[in-house]
Amino acid sequence: MNIVVPELGESVVEARIARWLKNEGDQVALGEALVELETEKIDLEVSADRAGVLTSIKHPNGADVKVGEVIAVLDPSQAAAAAPAAPPAPSAPSVPTPASGSAPGGGAPKATPTAKNVAREHAVPLEAVPASGPRVTKQDVREFVSGSTATPAATGSATATAPAPKAAAAPAPPRSAAPPRASGERSEERVRMTKRRATIARRLVEAQRTAAMLTTFNEVDMSAVMALRERRKEGFQKKFGVGLGIASFFVKATVGALRAFPELNAEIQGDEVVYKRYFDIGVAVGAEGGLVVPVLRDADQMSFSGVELGIRDFAARAGNGTLTLDDLKGGTFTITNGGVFGSMMSTPILNPPQVGILGLHKIAERAMVVKGEVVVRPMMYLALSYDHRLVDGREAVQFLVKIKEYIEDPAWLLVEG
Repeated sequence: MNIVVPELGESVVEARIARWLKNEGDQVALGEALVELETEKIDLEVSADRAGVLTSIKHPNGADVKVGEVIAVLDPSQAAAAAPAAPPAPSAPSVPTPASGSAPGGGAPKATPTAKNVAREHAVPLEAVPASGPRVTKQDVREFVSGSTATPAATGSATATAPAPKAAAAPAPPRSAAPPRASGERSEERVRMTKRRATIARRLVEAQRTAAMLTTFNEVDMSAVMALRERRKEGFQKKFGVGLGIASFFVKATVGALRAFPELNAEIQGDEVVYKRYFDIGVAVGAEGGLVVPVLRDADQMSFSGVELGIRDFAARAGNGTLTLDDLKGGTFTITNGGVFGSMMSTPILNPPQVGILGLHKIAERAMVVKGEVVVRPMMYLALSYDHRLVDGREAVQFLVKIKEYIEDPAWLLVEG
């Protein structure tokens, strides 16, 4: 029985073998994971459809493989000899009580593939790791390892406090901290790009090479939105269980502006223009492996709470590696927020085949002249990058002005539906 690379979703045709979980000659139970694949969007496991013995591995760790390509051979005729998959027993009686992510009956907890890798590297039983959600994540394992190796003197310090909630706003930690170098030392480290990072690099260069990309800027007074959030945040949180952020205002304002300027909700296919009559808004999220853009489907039909809950869910799942290919498919327009990292102004790069991307930035108090008087207002720079092959400068500028109008007077979002 051939083990092949499964369908990986829209536009994904290649994967990289991140790690074989079984060796040649190993017995495999039905449903047991054989290999971890790394794609440009997500990582996933390939499991055995039959029990048997893994007789041949066709490609080693690190190899790039195509969808449908045979990567291993399984012999089901030896299934009778294959032992059923069983959860690993605790390695020592001192293992703590299983965490909230553990399976019923004391079995192995559900965990992401990368969490299993990190646990194996540190010889940590997954049963001992408290899960921050439905599955143990690599961050859960790292926090557990860090906590278990902390010295008694450090237990009262900030490093021993409860971990901060995961969110899209948190920048990804560096791959490794560079130690101080000795005098005269000039060492280097060569690391292969991950599949996602290589794809990001290729697509960004492709976007600059194939699109006539320009960026226009404006600034928006955030006073009205911030005042509205201050008035309604307590009731909103109590009713919907999520905070009222600025993201939902910009998603709604973007939908309104796309209705007014449909060229920015379109794409070029050959010598034709495809105008999208639906509004699937991508929200760029910084994950450890690279930027991902999960999509809010039919954002025009979502409530403010629906948008906020959707973005919070994306942020959490980007952090623990549980985003699916369906989450990342398509999208008609993208919003990216460099302000959460402190960016004052930037020129976002298009997410092909989309022809527009809106960049949000840091809110900063600045002196502004209003009705002849100098006043201090919370201001944000907006940037719209667009494909000049389809969108003219006039439409791009007016699109950004439309968003500015919605944000500076949010009542228009209600009036215009």
